[in-house]
Amino acid sequence: MGRDDQAIGALERTVALDKAFPFALSKLVAFRQKRADWRSFGREQAALDEAVESGVAVDPFTFFHASSSPARQLTCVKTYVAEVAPERGVAVPTTTSPVSRLRVAYLSADFRSHATAHLTAGLFEEHDRERFDVSAISYGPDDRSEMRNRLKAAFERFEDVSHLTDEDVVKLIRQLDIDVLVDLGGFTAGARPKILAHRAAPIQVNYLGFPGTMGASYIDYVMADRIVIPEEEQKHYAEKVIYLPDSYQVTDARRPPLPNVPARSAVGLADDAFVYCAFNRTSKITPLMFDVWMRLLTRTAGSVLWLLDGDPIAGENLRREAVARGIAAERIVFAPHVPADEHLARHQLADLFLDTQPYNAHTAASDALWAGLPVLTCLGTAFAGRVAASLLNAVGLPELVTRSLDEYEGLALRIAHDSELRTALKRKLAMHRSTWPLFDTVGMTRHIEKALNEMWRRHCAGEAPASFAV
Repeated sequence: MGRDDQAIGALERTVALDKAFPFALSKLVAFRQKRADWRSFGREQAALDEAVESGVAVDPFTFFHASSSPARQLTCVKTYVAEVAPERGVAVPTTTSPVSRLRVAYLSADFRSHATAHLTAGLFEEHDRERFDVSAISYGPDDRSEMRNRLKAAFERFEDVSHLTDEDVVKLIRQLDIDVLVDLGGFTAGARPKILAHRAAPIQVNYLGFPGTMGASYIDYVMADRIVIPEEEQKHYAEKVIYLPDSYQVTDARRPPLPNVPARSAVGLADDAFVYCAFNRTSKITPLMFDVWMRLLTRTAGSVLWLLDGDPIAGENLRREAVARGIAAERIVFAPHVPADEHLARHQLADLFLDTQPYNAHTAASDALWAGLPVLTCLGTAFAGRVAASLLNAVGLPELVTRSLDEYEGLALRIAHDSELRTALKRKLAMHRSTWPLFDTVGMTRHIEKALNEMWRRHCAGEAPASFAV
């Protein structure tokens, strides 16, 4: 599962930052208890909301998993930034003349075999080198993977700064004369927002890795689309919003062909079972969502729920919760960790991917669609809960975006009981995968380049950052 414990890790980092954050420690304990027992889930969620409203610093990535309020998320990140990575009062570097090639750097802990890298590798390779000088600023581990080697080859320069202090990273970025610094991490695992707090580059952009506002005055823009950030929601973002024309999420169309699909029996699935698949981190599974899934199993004879197996404690607890809802434990099937290509291939054994709320599948939804598995989602009220809707619209399947959990449950049952509908959805997805924008890496790269150029034009003209559409 990779980062299925990321939310807990984020809380642990908050505790490590400063022992003056007793609330972070209490939330860490509570979060661990929640994984073992859902009976306190509602109380803990309410306590988390109350803490944010009262000005307590709470790790944003953890909070975004529990919150569906953009306004409250903004409050959370503003408080957190003020405590952890306040603006350093550094003047914004100014440039008044255009450059022959715009110097763009991508900042991340995840230039390795990681979800972010699997989405962005094609973008880095497709950048127009005649117009853009593209660098990687990598502060994460070197896993010596095939993806790491691919990324090193994709950039004009690949700077491993994992051994440098924040201040020295800032010096390096300035020495490279970076014009636009694109942060791919936000407040996710291993992120180093203090680099951005020092205003390392004239323009700093929040993109892809963190699904929401960073709440910081030193982040000028966030790249999004009109589904994940409706125009009326801009007031809940500290950044100015750049609207990309289709989905905000870049994807990699250069993935190798899927390997042979394994037999169902090889992965613990019955040949005649209807397979509801939910390949998401266990931290995204809430009691409300699980209740819906258990009702689907109850009303779909011979069905199973296929989940990722990355945490034996969580797996045991989920099976226990299923039994408590009248579902036999063996109807919860866990898929062990396998290499990325094998994981993509086994999607084809499932019948329907079930999304989560309030935090959607992001890369997981993209993976499912790439593998030809329809994704059913419910449109949320915050960025993290609207990503799958963005992806489905960009691949021409808006009929799989529901507006309530009742509608979600009803459509899932309809798909499960109508084989012709399932066949039609899979056929439509197969046709659209190569013709709709979601998996058009070259087209997406051109859109992002237009956005980068417009940001720089405004800066050179002395204009303040402002929202715009590509």
